[in-house]
Parts: sequence; structure tokens; C-alpha cells
Amino acid sequence: MFVLLIPTEKSTVNSQRNENSLEIGKRYQLNVPMNSALPNNKTISTANSTNSATEQITQVKTEPQLTWQTAKVRNGDSLAKIFKRLGFSSRTTHDVSVAKGKKSKLLTKLNIGDKLHIGSNKQGQLVELNYPLSKTETLHVQLIGDSYQSYTETKKVEIREAFVQGVIKSSFWNAAAGAGMSDNQIINLANIFGWDIDFALDIREGDSFHIIYEKRYIEGEYIESGKILAAEFINQNEEFQAIRFSDGEYYSPDGNSMRKAFLRAPVNFKYISSNFKRKRFHPIQKRWKSHNGTDYKAKKGTPVVAAGNGKVMKSTYNKHNGNYVFLQHGNGILTKYLHFSKRAVKKGQRVKQGQIIGYVGSTGLSQAPHLHYEFLLNGVPRNPRTVKLPDAQPIAKKFRQEFFEVASTRTQELSSFKRTFLTADNTFIPSE
Repeated sequence: MFVLLIPTEKSTVNSQRNENSLEIGKRYQLNVPMNSALPNNKTISTANSTNSATEQITQVKTEPQLTWQTAKVRNGDSLAKIFKRLGFSSRTTHDVSVAKGKKSKLLTKLNIGDKLHIGSNKQGQLVELNYPLSKTETLHVQLIGDSYQSYTETKKVEIREAFVQGVIKSSFWNAAAGAGMSDNQIINLANIFGWDIDFALDIREGDSFHIIYEKRYIEGEYIESGKILAAEFINQNEEFQAIRFSDGEYYSPDGNSMRKAFLRAPVNFKYISSNFKRKRFHPIQKRWKSHNGTDYKAKKGTPVVAAGNGKVMKSTYNKHNGNYVFLQHGNGILTKYLHFSKRAVKKGQRVKQGQIIGYVGSTGLSQAPHLHYEFLLNGVPRNPRTVKLPDAQPIAKKFRQEFFEVASTRTQELSSFKRTFLTADNTFIPSE
């Protein structure tokens, strides 16, 4: 710091001097107090030279040092139970629960296995809470001043296109899993072609599939697979292709919907344990009676989905059906789902096709875990595997040109992909 002193009158006028007067042209050294006039959050460092003293003022941002704990959500846990386990007061639980920003409400829906990362200061006060909601989104609750504020942070996801192919030798599931597909991808692929191919009875050795799909990355690190963008399935030498459009639906290359009004099989099953029959000997009741549905053998807990859009007419339990759900659809169609281990919908609720409505079990008159599925048309039981299903609507006219351009590109990419692998990690580079 340099101090420049300027006389109030010209030197030629003031000819009188005393012992306290200053001489022009002479350098004087002043003692300046370093800290007394500065705020507590500032420090001064002084560097001396032979001719002058330089003071450098630096603003210091004080960050509290936090101690972090990770709490894993257990069965029956709530935010209050977790905080109590970690030593926080009920007051802290309340303050965090009502944090500004309204995002703290997400803490009322904790899932078993989720993790909360909690930072405390030296006084044991909760300063920050981080709750990963997904691989891309995190809830943050922070102490700002004397109150908590909440917000969510979403990481940017980079999407790359990739491909996978497989040839069936023993089963579709084994071939798809062997090709590196996730369980969700396998189920989605089966759902796309599920109206045209019976994956329980139609699959043959030598059938093949080819898929273009998304691979998602965060900060260059692969996190998960994404949507199937285009797919081809060759079943018994017959070729089926599906293209995903911007509306989220799948269409054949000529613009017809891959989605029929109802799913043939509303569950991922191992095999059919009992077909639709007008007369069958009941293994428990020990008498002959009609079997008005199809029994799909599956592992206990396997999700069962709605075969079509509809309304839940019944969701209850009795000694014959066990836990069961009835769905009412349009055009006089009713579907029935029996022997659930657990129901996932309530009476009066509206459901979408593919929405989980329950889980495979063996409740009621059942010898082993399976789904009993019935399809009734105007009150008359019909074989769900052979009944004619109406097609869904084709691509809207105003979008047809746009769709055909997408479909042309995707079918060319599928054709190119089948001929060659373009990179070692199977990352697909679309043609321009």
C-alpha cells in the first residue's frame, strides 16, 4: 500500500515550518494497523521491499469440514427412523422434511436398498443430505443460514447408438442373454414382437434377431442401456421389423403399428402348463371341468402386466382364485388374472397396457406358481392364444412422411449392421 500526501497549499506560499510539518520530496514511513479495521473473514499478508511495503488483501471463503455417513434404507425404514439411528433429533427430521423447494417430499418415498449420504459439521448438526434417486438424478438438501433448502440435480446423459445380434440355439432368453442383453431389453424385445410371434411355442433353433439400441453414458462412463430404436426378428424364415418413432410407439416399415389391442401373454413365462380346454381333469378338485384360460408357468414374484388398456373391475382374494384381478376393456372384452402372490392395483383404477398389475404366485386352488389368464368376449371365454386381436391404429397421416424417412434410415442401418461390426465394442455408427 502506498500513501501519497498532498499539501493543502502551494509550497511557495507556506514558508513557515514547524517540527510536525512535512517536507516536499521526502519519503516518510507510516505504521498502518493490519487487522483492526478488517472483517474477520479477511487476512493480510505483507511483503517488504527496500523501498516500500506492499499489503495484499485476500478474501478467504470458509468451508465447513463435514463428517459424512451413509445410511442404507432397511425394510420398514422412514426418514425419522434413519435419523434417529444416526443420532439426529426429531427437530432435524422435521426441518429437513419441510425444506424449502418442495423437493424434500421425495424423502417420504424411500425404497429398500436406497442410500442417503449425510454430512454433519463439528457440532453434529446436519448440514447436507444427498439422496441418489437414479443414476442420473440426485436430491440435495442443504442447510443455508438457519433453514434447509432442497433441489434436484440431473446429470447430462450422452446417448450413443449400439447394436447387438443373436442366433437362437436352445432358447430365446439364453440367446439374448448370451448376446449381452439386459433382462429389461429381452422383455422389451419380446413385447415389441409379442403380437406376431408366440415366444413360447413359435421359436425355433436358427431364429435370429438384430437390434439397434441406445447406450447411455454420464461423464464418459457407461451407465445403462436405453431404448430399442430398431429391431428385426427372423422367425422360421419369416422376417419381422420394427421401427421406433418419436411418439414412443413401434411400427413396421410400412407404418402399421406393431402393437395390437391386447398382449397374447401378459407375463414372461417358462412354459404353458395347461392350455385352454373345454374339458380338463382338475388336479386338486379331482373332477372333469372346463379350463377357460391358459396357465403360464413362471417363477414366484414374476411381474404380470395388463394385456390391454382398461379399468380394474375386481382386485381381491377368494379361496378358489387366490389373489386375483379382473380388467374391463372396451368392445365387451374382460381379462382375468388368477393366483397372484401379490396384487399391484386397486378396484376402480385405470391401467395401461404393459402396466404391472400383480405378481405370479400360487394362492387359491394352485399346486405351483403360475398365472391363470382368461380372455372373455361378451361374457364368453375365448382362447387367449388364438382369438383374433384387432390391430392398433397405424401412423397418423400427418407424420407418415417423417416416419418413412426414419424407417428408411433405420432399415438401411440394420442391413449394414448385419453385414459387419464397425467397432470392437459394438458401438454402431449410423450412416449419414
